[in-house]
Amino acid sequence: MDLVIRDARVIDGTGGAAYRADVAVEGGRIAAVVREDGGGPRPTARRTVDADGLVLSPGFIDMHAHSDLALLRDPDHSAKAAQGVTLEVIGQDGLSYAPVDDETLAQIRTAITGWNGDGSDIDFTWRTVGEFLDRLDHGFGGQGIAVNAAYLIPQGTVRMLAVGWEDRDASPAEVARMKELVAEGLQQGAVGLSSGLTYTPGMYASDAELTELCRVVAAYDGYYCPHHRSYGAGALRAYEEMVALTREAGCALHLAHATMNFGLNKGRAPELLTLLDTALADGADITLDTYPYLPGCTTLAAMMPSWAAEGGPDAALARLRDDATAERIRHVMEVEGADGCHGVPMDWDTIEISGVNDPSLTGYVGRTIAASAREHGEAPWTTARRLLLDDHLGPTILQHVGHEENVQAIMKHPVHTGGSDGILQGAKPHPRAYGTFPQYLGRYVRELGVLTLEECVAHLTSRPAARLRLPDRGRIHQGYRADLVLFDPDTVAAGSTFDTPRTLPTGIPHVLIDGRFVIEDGRRTDVLAGRSIRRA
Repeated sequence: MDLVIRDARVIDGTGGAAYRADVAVEGGRIAAVVREDGGGPRPTARRTVDADGLVLSPGFIDMHAHSDLALLRDPDHSAKAAQGVTLEVIGQDGLSYAPVDDETLAQIRTAITGWNGDGSDIDFTWRTVGEFLDRLDHGFGGQGIAVNAAYLIPQGTVRMLAVGWEDRDASPAEVARMKELVAEGLQQGAVGLSSGLTYTPGMYASDAELTELCRVVAAYDGYYCPHHRSYGAGALRAYEEMVALTREAGCALHLAHATMNFGLNKGRAPELLTLLDTALADGADITLDTYPYLPGCTTLAAMMPSWAAEGGPDAALARLRDDATAERIRHVMEVEGADGCHGVPMDWDTIEISGVNDPSLTGYVGRTIAASAREHGEAPWTTARRLLLDDHLGPTILQHVGHEENVQAIMKHPVHTGGSDGILQGAKPHPRAYGTFPQYLGRYVRELGVLTLEECVAHLTSRPAARLRLPDRGRIHQGYRADLVLFDPDTVAAGSTFDTPRTLPTGIPHVLIDGRFVIEDGRRTDVLAGRSIRRA
């Protein structure tokens, strides 16, 4: 054998009880699992790792990642590798970089510069989904990327290509074109379709249009992953809408960062779970992901009403420059509740700037809009408007609107999986980007006992692998891929905090992808074992 992991406490991803075993690896796969109580000869290998006192689990799957460009920018990518993440699902929230044409690529780079940077350091050699996946496979001189990546076709980007940025119904010909683009992306290896239904232009799509696209996804046995129309005032209606349209389309549904935020939803997670349980009992195929933190993270521009962004980034900036239009934007955001802010009037004390592109604006990072406005002796909207204009829609934000009881109730549900929603840009990113998976294991398992260790590992491994239709990942079982994590259950913890968000976790000494050490003795190796994981 290439490797034997000796005397590990194996938590195999199924949710079953832990057991002690030797696990042998050969050729990138698990060659043998020899239980201590099962008898038989112990395997030998060219290398042995003593795992006494450590848990061996399958590699963690991040079901909601924003590493679309980071995987091509940073060969180290310890933000995820050091957490034990061996697979990320990118192309989230309906906005990413394939499929595109030259015009759409320029627009999307501006629209989500707050998520991924402007891409000036990336050679955009691809235009199709297949070409993007090929690029991941041949990253960094053909070596590959830090961790594996699966891709969701972004519905907002598809709408840009077929319809543009107009707030209107798509014509039958445009719907047909979008269906073609979705089918092509699935044929080329995407695992499903994502939407960002509080982000333009994806939010302009009707339920009928989304249902037609989901019919295509269902035909390829993929899944639909919506950031739905509201996590605030209309949250339950938005969840009901997604369940209904995917059931009509016969499509599997995976609810992105599924939570109930803002004051009016405090304590209402049981209502969401009742809705899901009813649909599941009736035969619906539903899963969801969450991150184990309270604040959300997005861009400041996303908070604006959708009509203010119609026509694309340049049109949005032009409206912000016009005093009368900017006043209309302010009124909707602060008084009525913009659809970009989930129908809830803006509370500027909850909006913390986490990153900017223009270095001259870094003084705003780590402070709320309200606090900066008080310092400048001006109204909060004046501060926000200036930031949007001066940074060309680039600022990212933390939005402090979550509730602990909702977070805990949802993570206990049997269809729950883990997703970081980690935005890696900015001087002070959300700590979930560096800490989601050890946060689950340390805080919510060891400290709070919300989940057992066996349950939690299943949430982070086999359950997402099943959603992705991966037949040989997510479990410790003979013949499966040797994507593995060794961690100390007594010390594993997220090092990242809101003050020091880029601190790496503790208690995860070894991480393997395809049997190769990407983390060894707590340090990142130079191994690039990641590849695109394509729809079977």
